[in-house]
Amino acid sequence: MADLIAWLAQTIALVRKEILALVKDPANRTILFAPALMQALLFGYGATYDLTHFPYAVVDQSRSAASTQLLARLDGTGVFRREATLASSAQIGEWIDSGKVLLAINIPSDFERRLTVGDAAPIQIILDGRNSSTAGAAAGQIGAIVADYGRSMGGQPPIMVERRAWYNPNLESRWTMMPAMIAALSFMQTLLLSALSVAREREQGTFDQLLVTPLNPMQILIGKAIPSILVGLIQSTIILLIIRFWFEIPMHGSYGLLYLGLVTFTAAGVGVGLSISALSVTMQQAMLYTFLLVMPLMLLSGMLTPVRNMPQILQLITYINPLRFGIDMVRRIYLEGAVLADVALDFVPMLAVAAITLPLAAWLFRHRLA
Repeated sequence: MADLIAWLAQTIALVRKEILALVKDPANRTILFAPALMQALLFGYGATYDLTHFPYAVVDQSRSAASTQLLARLDGTGVFRREATLASSAQIGEWIDSGKVLLAINIPSDFERRLTVGDAAPIQIILDGRNSSTAGAAAGQIGAIVADYGRSMGGQPPIMVERRAWYNPNLESRWTMMPAMIAALSFMQTLLLSALSVAREREQGTFDQLLVTPLNPMQILIGKAIPSILVGLIQSTIILLIIRFWFEIPMHGSYGLLYLGLVTFTAAGVGVGLSISALSVTMQQAMLYTFLLVMPLMLLSGMLTPVRNMPQILQLITYINPLRFGIDMVRRIYLEGAVLADVALDFVPMLAVAAITLPLAAWLFRHRLA
C-alpha cells in the first residue's frame, strides 16, 4: 500500500508540473483556449453550404405573364437575387465567366403558349460548376420552385413526394458541421500539444533529467497524457457551449455518454501525439510530423465527405483513424440522441488506437530517447 501511495504521489506531482508548465505562461493560456473559441465561431458562420445569397441573370424571351409569375416566385424566396435581365443568351457567358452571377435562366419565347395547350414547357438553367456543391443545391431548389409553379398552373404529377428530414429538420449544414467540430478542433490542438511536449523538453535538456528520476515510463506517460487530455476536454466543452447556446443547436443525447466518448477519443489522439513526440528529436520535427498527419486524418474522417463515398481502399484505411469514429460518435449522440449500444462500435477503434499508441509512447520514452 505504501508503494502504491508513493507511486500515485509521484505521478500526481508530475501531472501538476506539466499543468503548471502549460498554464503558467499567459501566452500559452491564450494559445490553448482562444483558437477553439475563434475557430468554432468561424466554422459556424463561414463553413456552410446553405443557400443564403445566390445572384442570377435571366433571359426572358417569352416576356409573358407566365414567365413573370415564375420569376416572381424565384425572387420572392429571398435567396435568389436577380442581378441582370439580359437581352439575349449570348450575354450569359460573360456574366458567368466574370463571376457576377452563379446561374442564368433562359426562358424560351413559346413558354406561355406551351403551358396554355398543356405541352411540356422546358426552361434552361446554366450553372457555374466551379462551385459544384452550391450549384447543385441551387439547381435542386429551382427545380422545386418550378415544380410547385407547374402544380399551381393545374398540372398534377402522378407521384407526390413529401420530404421529412430526421435529426436536422431544415437540412442546415451548420447542424451537420458544428457537432463534428467538438471532436475535430480539439483533436488538432491536443495532437499538436502532446506532440510538442516531449520534444520541447528534449530540446531544453530536461527530459534526460526526467529519465534518471525514480519515475518509470508508465508514470511519465500518465504525467504527459493527462494534461493534454484535460486541455482537449476543456476545448471540447468550449465548442459544445458555443454550439448549444450561441448557435442554439439542440442536443438530444446524454452529456455523460458524450464525455465518456470524448475521453476515449482524446486519449487516442494524445497517444498518437506522444508517439510522434517520442520519435521527434526537435520541436520542428514534431510540428512537421503533426501537420503531415493532420490533413489526411481530417480528409478521411467523414467530416466533409461521407466515408462510404470513398474508394474501398481508403475506407479500410479510415479504421485506424480515431477522428472518423470520434466525429461519428459525437454527431450521433448530439443529433440522434444515441445511447451506448448505438455507438459501442465507435468506441472499439478508439480504444484500440489508445491501447497501441500509449504503451508505444511509454516504450519509446525509455528506449528511443534514453
